Amino acid sequence: MLVQDREAAPKSPKSQTRALPTHHLHNHRFSESKSLDFSTWVSENLYKVITVLLLIATVAALFFLRNNGDTAAFLYLQSQTQPLDRAHHLPWVDWNKIPRISDTSSPYASYRAEKWVVVSVSGYPSDSLKRLLKIKGWQLLAIGNSKTPKDWLLKGAIYLSLEQQAALGYRVVDYLPYHSYLRKTVGYLFAIQHGAKKILDADDRGEVIGDDLGKHFDVELVGEGARQEIILQYSHENTNRSVVNPYVHFGQRSVWPRGLPLENVGEIGHEEFYSQVFGGKQFIQQGISNGLPDVDSVFYFTRKASLEAFDIRFDEHAPKVALPQGLMVPMNSFNTIYHSSAFWGLMLPVSVSTMASDVLRGYWAQRLLWEIGGYIVVYPPTMHRYDRIEAYPFSEEKDLHVNVGRLIKFLVAWRSNKHRLFEKILELSFAMAEEGFWTEQDVKFTAAWLQDLLAVGYQQPRLMSLELDRPRGSISHGDRKEFTPQKLPSVHLGVEETGTVSFEIGNLIRWRKNFGNVVLIMFCTGPVERTALEWRLLYGRIFKTVVILSQQKNEDLAVEEGNLDQMYKHLPKIFDRFTSAEGFLFLQDDTILNYWNLLQADKKKLWITDKVSKSWTIVSTSEKSEWYTKQGEMVQNVVSSMQVHFQVNYKEAFKNDQSLLICSSEIFYIPRHFVADFVDLVSLVGDFDIHNKVAIPMFFLSMDSPQNFDPILGKMVYETQPPPSNSTLYSAQVAAVHPWKVSSEQEFIKLIRIMAQGDPLLMELV
Repeated sequence: MLVQDREAAPKSPKSQTRALPTHHLHNHRFSESKSLDFSTWVSENLYKVITVLLLIATVAALFFLRNNGDTAAFLYLQSQTQPLDRAHHLPWVDWNKIPRISDTSSPYASYRAEKWVVVSVSGYPSDSLKRLLKIKGWQLLAIGNSKTPKDWLLKGAIYLSLEQQAALGYRVVDYLPYHSYLRKTVGYLFAIQHGAKKILDADDRGEVIGDDLGKHFDVELVGEGARQEIILQYSHENTNRSVVNPYVHFGQRSVWPRGLPLENVGEIGHEEFYSQVFGGKQFIQQGISNGLPDVDSVFYFTRKASLEAFDIRFDEHAPKVALPQGLMVPMNSFNTIYHSSAFWGLMLPVSVSTMASDVLRGYWAQRLLWEIGGYIVVYPPTMHRYDRIEAYPFSEEKDLHVNVGRLIKFLVAWRSNKHRLFEKILELSFAMAEEGFWTEQDVKFTAAWLQDLLAVGYQQPRLMSLELDRPRGSISHGDRKEFTPQKLPSVHLGVEETGTVSFEIGNLIRWRKNFGNVVLIMFCTGPVERTALEWRLLYGRIFKTVVILSQQKNEDLAVEEGNLDQMYKHLPKIFDRFTSAEGFLFLQDDTILNYWNLLQADKKKLWITDKVSKSWTIVSTSEKSEWYTKQGEMVQNVVSSMQVHFQVNYKEAFKNDQSLLICSSEIFYIPRHFVADFVDLVSLVGDFDIHNKVAIPMFFLSMDSPQNFDPILGKMVYETQPPPSNSTLYSAQVAAVHPWKVSSEQEFIKLIRIMAQGDPLLMELV
């Protein structure tokens, strides 16, 4: 699925140039002489005088408003006169003057229902859709697009074609692509306009288990039908955690939902304990799907053969679980119930890919849900979705894999002092555009959506005080509730998982705990468009985050620009971004890291390849080329300007002024307490053009004595040239292997299969 740009809308007749009367088309070379009488001049030029006076008055008013007047009034005038061509223009809306929109075009003008199922349809009615139609008490609403057959019909369902959607008069129609499920936005508004109190956001490939939504979801939150019960809730004691994988709670530890940051995929341990929350404000209810659950392309491509359909099952007896403020969960658009208090959260953004739209909406809505005291609850399997065995490319999910982790952190930290919910919603959409999570188009779309909500009769909920900035009390033992999820069979190379996988998962948890606060910095010399996501997938399971640099910047893949010859000069900026990190491990993509062999290394010491003779060499500057001589001279200049402790360390370790120390520097580690020293040494180099292979060993010898370096990297395979067959070079018993070339997905898969000798769970990725 690709978001298609909407065709250019025809210009309004009012904006087209009108034809001039014929008597205005005749040009006269000479005009009649004019009288110099003042009164005559004024009468003949009265319209010009009035125009000038109005212009002066407008300028004066704008000047007054800018300096002294009502800011809102000025913003209104400004928004009317200047196009919103950049995201830093926040639209101004007079919320009290939104005219009502009535349904005068559809044959359902007088129809009312409280419970609606909204789906997007591109083909003829599926069997799953026909079953959705039979759910008692729910009205099915099908939204067409440019791919939908003209003769689409399903008795009992309400169907809105493109033409019918356009006739409804909603503002959002102007922003929606023609052939995309994003047109469901029109369906949400139509349902609300026709009395909706609950909306099931669904698709036409899922069937409700038992054909009864009331058995699975909390359809009623108040009144006689409401379940007045206490709900299990994820613990909020770990303030460093901001997102969870709900599939673990429901028995599938090695499956993750679309929208979960890849760096969180390795967090597969179940909760130590839960807390509890009173039911009644679960305004958004996310259901789990059996069969084909909501998974991303990384999972879809790497966990089964191409012609094998997924049929994954979750624990239907596991209790539903709520998310406290400060903690989020991925959401989707095909198995979620929205109650009226959260209808504003149905807006699907239009400036991101369709595979990312509902996930970004979900995180955006969860954050705003906290403003009204609501929360999201995840429910046991409520639907069965059938796998149609249709692949979707990585590019469709780039907005997820690149931005979603940063988005979650941004949303948790975001605050607003606005006094009405819709003002906060518009402000957050504006802030997200400024941060690059979506574009200015979605800021305008948000304004149109909110105005349409009011126009169809929706009343925005009242704000409630937030608990985010209040100190959270610890959860006492008496309030801690335990639940141990079942471990259900999952997809593992096309076979059922066995007991050995539990041991493998335990190893993964140990590695994650050891390196979970270490930042991995990778430099890619190969094509990042083919390997960047794969490197993040491989190492992101283990490390706090994976920062990727390359010769050329790639914003879509979050690849930063760097110069390998002077890589050390880029590192201080990265250090500043991760001030809480325990340490930083640098790795070039021609070196493979066997992280399972690094557990015994001391993370408070420096690691480098000083014990590897082919990597760490001494050359005589007098016997080498002019380049070595110049490098040696620059090193001596830097050493002479060092502070005493740096200079003493360096000269004690390296006493030969006529030689130069060279280190290949494909891999090294800097712990947190050496970061300041490293930054100071980089500043001493300044404008000197010292090569990375010369600067790194100089820095390390200056920071500490080699006898204090951790020797872990001495146990690595290091060759200057690769053997004819890469596989003969690899060993799972060493810390790292060099060299190793990965320039395509196929080569990455071969690497994964070999590395599975040390981490068998890697086979889930191929």
